[in-house]
Amino acid sequence: MLRLLWLLLLLLLLPPPGSPEPPGLAPLSPGAPPQAPDLLYADGLRAYAAGAWAPAVALLREALLGPGGAARLRVGSTLRDAFRRREPYNYLQRAYYQLKKLDLAVAAAHTFFVANPTHLQMREDMAKYRRMPGVRPQSFRDLETPSYWAAYDTGLELLGRQEAGLALPRLEEALQESLAQMESCRAGCEGPEEQQREEEEEGTGSQGGLYEAIAGHWIRVLQCRQRCVGDTATRPGRSFPVPDFLPSQLRRLHEAHAQVGNLSQAVENVRSVLLFYPEDEAAKKALDQYQAQLGEPRPGLGPREDIQRFVLRSLGEKKQLYYAMEHLGASFKDPDPWTPAAFIPEALRQKLREDQEKRPWDHEPPQPKPLTHWKDVLLLEGVTLTQDARQLNGSERAVLDGLLTPAECGVLLQLAKDAAEAGARSGYRGRRSPHTPHERFEGLTVLKAAQLARAGAVGSQGAQLLLEVSERVRTLTQAYFSPERPLHLSFTHLVCRSAIEGEQAQRMDLSHPVHADNCVLDPDTGECWREPPAYTYRDYSGLLYLNDDFQGGDLFFTEPNALTVTAQVRPRCGRLVAFSSGGENPHGVWAVTRGRRCALALWHTWAPEHREQEWTEAKELLQVPEEEGEEMPSRDPAPEPPSRRLQRAQDKAGKPPRVREEL
Repeated sequence: MLRLLWLLLLLLLLPPPGSPEPPGLAPLSPGAPPQAPDLLYADGLRAYAAGAWAPAVALLREALLGPGGAARLRVGSTLRDAFRRREPYNYLQRAYYQLKKLDLAVAAAHTFFVANPTHLQMREDMAKYRRMPGVRPQSFRDLETPSYWAAYDTGLELLGRQEAGLALPRLEEALQESLAQMESCRAGCEGPEEQQREEEEEGTGSQGGLYEAIAGHWIRVLQCRQRCVGDTATRPGRSFPVPDFLPSQLRRLHEAHAQVGNLSQAVENVRSVLLFYPEDEAAKKALDQYQAQLGEPRPGLGPREDIQRFVLRSLGEKKQLYYAMEHLGASFKDPDPWTPAAFIPEALRQKLREDQEKRPWDHEPPQPKPLTHWKDVLLLEGVTLTQDARQLNGSERAVLDGLLTPAECGVLLQLAKDAAEAGARSGYRGRRSPHTPHERFEGLTVLKAAQLARAGAVGSQGAQLLLEVSERVRTLTQAYFSPERPLHLSFTHLVCRSAIEGEQAQRMDLSHPVHADNCVLDPDTGECWREPPAYTYRDYSGLLYLNDDFQGGDLFFTEPNALTVTAQVRPRCGRLVAFSSGGENPHGVWAVTRGRRCALALWHTWAPEHREQEWTEAKELLQVPEEEGEEMPSRDPAPEPPSRRLQRAQDKAGKPPRVREEL
C-alpha cells in the first residue's frame, strides 16, 4: 500500500503537459534525426587520417555539438571520456593549421591545452604558435569554457586587488549565468526514455506496470536534475566540481557589497548563504554586523528570491530521491554537502558516510608527526634530518642528508653520462627540455639502465646501485612519513638538466614550472585537482641529489598561488628532499644557468597496483637477490579496448604531428 501511495505521489508531482518547467528545452527539428556523435567523431578521424582537412573540421565540430545539443544524444563512455579530455581539439588544431586558419588553430590548441596542461607535445606547439608572426594574444582563447567561469575568475581577481566595486558586476554576472546554465542543463533531463539507458543500467530502470514505469522515469529525471549542480560547478576539462560553488559565490558577493557600502545587498546575500548553512558562524556574525550598521530593523530584507527558489526546489527533489533510495531501491549521489541530515533516512546515513570515506580526492593530506618520533625510525647510518616541515614552512616536507657517499654520487653521475653517450636517454633523447628551451634534459629509468648494463654499454655497478638507492629512499620515506602503511615505488627516474651555453642571458623562465605531483594545480583559485592528467596515485615524492657543481637549479616550494616562495633547498650530493605529493606542496626548480644538475627523482604510492613494474624487470635482469619481505608487483592486465569502430578510426588517424615553425 505504501509503495502504491508513493507512486501516486510521484504522478501528482509530474509537470502537466505543456508546462514551462523546465525552461530552455528546444524542440527537435523536423526531418531526419541527427547522426550519433560517436559516428561523426569516427568519420572525422578517418577524414583527418586521409588529409581531408575541411571535411575533418566539419565532422569533428558537429560531433562536439552532439552531446551538448538540445537533442541530448546518448554517447558511450569512450566518447564521453575523449570529449572530457578535449581530444577532438587536438585534431582540430592541426586541421585548421593545414587550412591556413591560424586563429582557429591557436584557439583549438589552447582549448586542448587548458584541459591537458602537462601534455608535452602541445606545450611545444603552444610555444611555437606564440613565436609565429600574425598570432594575436586574443587567439589564445578557450572555446569550451562557459562565460560564467571567466566572470567568476575575473571577479575573484578584482576582489584580491581590493577593487570590490569593479568585482561586483562580474560576480553577479557569474552567479546569474551559472543559475541559467543550471536551468538549461535541467531542461535536457526531460528527454525520451531512450536517452536514459545509462541511468537504467544503474538500477533505476522500471519494471512492472504503468505506475512503476512512470515513477521510474520521474526518478531518473530528478537524478539528472540534481547532477546539473555538479555539471555546472565543474570547470571544463576537470572531472570533479568546485565544492560549494553557489554558496561560495554568495559569500564573495556579500563581502564585496559590504566593502562598497551596499549593506542591504550584503544582507540579502549573506542571508542566502544561511539558506545553505543555517549554522554558519561566519555568516551569522557578518549578518549581525551588517544589521548593526544599518541601524534599524529592515523586515523586508530576506534572502535572494532566485536562491530561495533554488534551495526549496532542490530540497524537494532530494526528499523524493532519498525516499526512493530507501523504499524503491533507486540510486542517488547527492552533489551537495549542505543537504540537511534530516532529509537523509537514518538507514542510509552510515552507508553514505562509508562511500564518502572511499573517495580518494576528498582525503586530506596526512598530518605531520612530532619531530621526536623520527629519531627512532631514522635507522640508516649517517643519515641526518637537516630540516623538518616546520623549518621548511609547510607540511609533510623534510630534508635529509647523508643518503649517498661522494663515491656513490660519482658512480651514479658516471652512469648518467655513459647512458647519455650511448644514446639511451629515456623519452627525451637528448632534446631540449620539455619545460624550457634553454636547457637539455636527459633521463634514465631503472629498466633502461639494466638493459644497457646487460649490453655492456654502461657499468653494471651503476645500474645495481641505482636499484639499491631507490629502495633505500623508499625505506626511509616510508619510515619518516608512513610507518604504519607500506609505500611502494611507482616511478624512478635519473634526471640531468644541462644549461645550453649562449642561451642564458636575460633568461626569465624556470627549469621546471611550479606544479604538484598528484594533482593539476590551478594557481588562480588555489585549487589542486586530483584527477587526470595528473598522476593521481602518487602519494609521496623524493628528490635525491647527486652534485652541486652548477649554477641555479635550487628546488623551491610555494603557496598554492605558485608565486609566493615558502622555502628553498640547495642540491648537494646525498641530499634527499621528500614531501607529500599533493596540493599542499607546490614546487618548482629555478633555472640552471651553468653546468649540469643531476638528481634521482622518485615517486611513491600506497596503491600496490601502481608499483613500478620496470623496477621488478630491472632487478631480474641484473639478478639482484630479492630482499626478504618485499612483495613485488605483477604485470597489470591489458586495458579493455573501447568501441571497435571508434578505436580503428583513432588508430588510423594517429596522434596529431607537431606544429612546424613556419606556415
